[in-house]
Amino acid sequence: MPEGDSVLQLSNKMQFMVGREVTYTSIRVPRYATATFTGDYCENVWPYGKHLFMQFGEQILHTHLKMEGQWSIHYEGDKWRKPGFSARVVLRLASSPRDIEVVGHSLGNVDVYPIDNYYDHIEHLGPDILDEQWEPDGRNEAIRRILARPERSVGAALLDQKNIAGIGNEYRAEACFIGGIHPSDSVAAIGPELVEKIVDISHRIMWANRNSPVRVT
Repeated sequence: MPEGDSVLQLSNKMQFMVGREVTYTSIRVPRYATATFTGDYCENVWPYGKHLFMQFGEQILHTHLKMEGQWSIHYEGDKWRKPGFSARVVLRLASSPRDIEVVGHSLGNVDVYPIDNYYDHIEHLGPDILDEQWEPDGRNEAIRRILARPERSVGAALLDQKNIAGIGNEYRAEACFIGGIHPSDSVAAIGPELVEKIVDISHRIMWANRNSPVRVT
């Protein structure tokens, strides 16, 4: 499953969408089969943890890659079907000489809702570890949430998106290794100082890798 830095990089890649008009919409999810962004302009594309958001007019397209999801970009008329992958979202954006098609393959989650409902859909998530405003408020809130359940293992606490949004298994393992603890150690056993240290290490290595296609820890 992609971690927060991968979704941030995906969001950066999709910034070309902003300001373009949607000329065709196909959302191949029964619940949203009749939803359309056609005629609207893409206002914004941004990540939050492992989630990707796109705003079209007054609506949001909210997706999560899960294990197999991916987005691809093509010019209209180019072949984009992939064996073993199903297209769940197809958007065509105005461009010259050919429109651009953005295709979401095998996405784990697809939701469409009004922009006013955005915070209802992210309120369960902890602070985004790659938010530029992470320190001090995001950091302190993440630490508070982890310490609130001292019986849990540190590894489970780091992976819990309700504590910190964006950390996945690879960064969890690397941060614990660098910090000199085992992921199965309990929060109570390592104590508040080491919890702070592990959270800070997680942020430091993810921030350092946020724009790199190859992770280095």
